[in-house]
Amino acid sequence: PKQSSNNSDKDDNSRPKQSSNNQINRREALRSALTGAALATSSTLITASTANALALPNPFAADYTQSSNGRYIPAKRCTAYLVDATIPPSLIPYRASREAAILKNLGMGYGTSKAPFIEDDLNLNNMMNKAVFGTINAVNNAVGGEGADLVKKGENYQSFIFLGANFDDTFTAAAAGEGGDAQLAVGLLEDVCKPKERIGNTAIGLAFCPQSCQELLDQYVNGGSESAFLEGLKGRGVDEQLTSAHLPIFRFAQKKRFPLLALAPEAQDLETVRKGGLQTLDPERRETYVADAQGFIALTQDPKFKLYTEKSLFKDFKPSSAAVSDEVAARAEQGNYFAEKILVHEACATRISKWATSRPNSLVITVAPISDVRFLGGINGRVPRISRFLNKESLVDEEAVTTILLNPNAKETLSESKWLRLEIGTSPDNWAYQTKVADYLWFSSMPKVNMLPRMMNEQ
Repeated sequence: PKQSSNNSDKDDNSRPKQSSNNQINRREALRSALTGAALATSSTLITASTANALALPNPFAADYTQSSNGRYIPAKRCTAYLVDATIPPSLIPYRASREAAILKNLGMGYGTSKAPFIEDDLNLNNMMNKAVFGTINAVNNAVGGEGADLVKKGENYQSFIFLGANFDDTFTAAAAGEGGDAQLAVGLLEDVCKPKERIGNTAIGLAFCPQSCQELLDQYVNGGSESAFLEGLKGRGVDEQLTSAHLPIFRFAQKKRFPLLALAPEAQDLETVRKGGLQTLDPERRETYVADAQGFIALTQDPKFKLYTEKSLFKDFKPSSAAVSDEVAARAEQGNYFAEKILVHEACATRISKWATSRPNSLVITVAPISDVRFLGGINGRVPRISRFLNKESLVDEEAVTTILLNPNAKETLSESKWLRLEIGTSPDNWAYQTKVADYLWFSSMPKVNMLPRMMNEQ
């Protein structure tokens, strides 16, 4: 009996333990189930929140990684381009934020470097070079030493800007704005003329206006009536369409009291040369237009000028109907055309240089057809030589002359494709004389991408 009671006591003692183990197992199972459900729920929430966060726009993400929701957004292109003097030349776009600074530097008389643009980043190889020679250059600039910017000042230095514009309002840009070439020219003039150096020391040259109209221009700038001014130009035989196209420039000059310079030879003198060559022009009239006679003659034998004549100047020659079938007559007409064009270029450059030479630190901004300034061999190419003839100590060089083409198209740069032509002199025989089309190309609005060759990184 004792043994049986002991057995029953053992059974009674073992039952609670067995029930406790079962309860623990149930708790663990429940806890595992709840933990798994919580993890699954939190994982879903984290995934959803991550997806929602990624769906939000990231202000630090690159533009090309952001969606436009299926909308076509055209690329933004610059409107100002430096024609870099590499071989062959290339285009360096300038952001809109830098345009005003470029024009201000031109207004201060710094001109445009004709050397290739080099992006000189700071690195371990040139750090000491920059530290030493950069400091020396800074001191030179401060005290006016060798290589200082102060060389580009003084009574023997003048600067010149040429704006090549055809005023045909055939925009080469997509979604062209209002105004045309004249409004673009005025926009550039406003920024160029902001520096204090331009007050009372700036003139605007007009390549279409005969020199006999100078009195009319002076009267208008000094407050004369616009209607009387326009009637006076019409009476002198000036092209009315060109006069109307230049009206925004006239008004800008009158507002700023900047002298307007009549540059072109007289129409009757050009007619004489066109029919019989330079030798038929009255010697006194010829001396009025040509100050540096020896330099004028010697220039025609320069290899670089010969390249310009062949590749640019003669491209605009069109023989008369009578000379088309007569080779001798066509050559004679071509010779007279050449004489007429070089007389126009020399007369305009002489008039510009004479005005500037007598005024230290002066600036002349000339508005001329693209054909008379492209490839730097027309009016603009003659100014340094004539300036040095008029003043033996003149510091005017090629870098003092800046040429900007306004809204140029492929045809105006003598290209036979949609691309703008940036240079002449591409064969091995004339690489030494390769010349770029201009210093800058400036557009009223974004130019078409299929007309811009050899583009470099934006600056």
